[in-house]
Amino acid sequence: MEEALSMARVAISLVFLFYSAWSDLKTREVSNMVWVFFGPIGLALTLAQFLIYPLRGDLLQTLLFYGVSVGFTTAFSFVLFYAGAFGGADAKALMCLSLALPVPPRVVNPVSGYLPEIFPIAIFSNGVIIAAVSVFYALFRNIGQRKRSGKKLFEGHEDESKVRKLLALLCGYKIPADELVDSFLYPLEDVEFSKEGDAKRKLVLFPKDESREAILSRIVKAESEGKIDKMVWVTPGLPMLVFLTMGLVLALTLGDVVWIIVSNLL
Repeated sequence: MEEALSMARVAISLVFLFYSAWSDLKTREVSNMVWVFFGPIGLALTLAQFLIYPLRGDLLQTLLFYGVSVGFTTAFSFVLFYAGAFGGADAKALMCLSLALPVPPRVVNPVSGYLPEIFPIAIFSNGVIIAAVSVFYALFRNIGQRKRSGKKLFEGHEDESKVRKLLALLCGYKIPADELVDSFLYPLEDVEFSKEGDAKRKLVLFPKDESREAILSRIVKAESEGKIDKMVWVTPGLPMLVFLTMGLVLALTLGDVVWIIVSNLL
């Protein structure tokens, strides 16, 4: 029975996270109904297991630690949200995970053999590492494009600093402006028009969703008038929910990646 409850909590978490990640990728939105169902179901299953099979046989200690895990994860999610590092759906996902999987499920035996007691933090740190590794895709794509086209990657951006160019290389790549219109990609550059009608390009390394359409219209206008090259810098802007989902799968199979890296280095 205990294993069945643990498996149910893991399965529910995977189902809701996979759906939310898919929805975020397809529409850039996740219905609040996902969290309305995920949170209470996860809470009910966890409490049912803890009440019947308390950790180390101590119910009071189990409920206290459950509260600490949920409280810490919730506070952590709010800090990330208000700092601008997390979207609303990302914060809600992590909080729901703390209700469903506050501690490592007993049925899980990761390859590394280690998971932190506050399990959602391992999921988050795994997701961050996967997101960081994704920069290599952008870097190799840019190197390949430079070799194929024979053109400089930063034509029209000669005045930009080396740091900004490096960040663009790691965070984005170039595509034709007309392909950007019908995609969920975010422009990594903007266009400024002078009074004389001249267009000046500038890198925008922290694009905001609310400014996307305005920036896009200026890029399309400048490109259609032949004032800028048709290839523009963009970023896929993959939602954090995708990385959180991958982080959960990695935690269940491999364990805490941060601990693995640190332990191997030491």
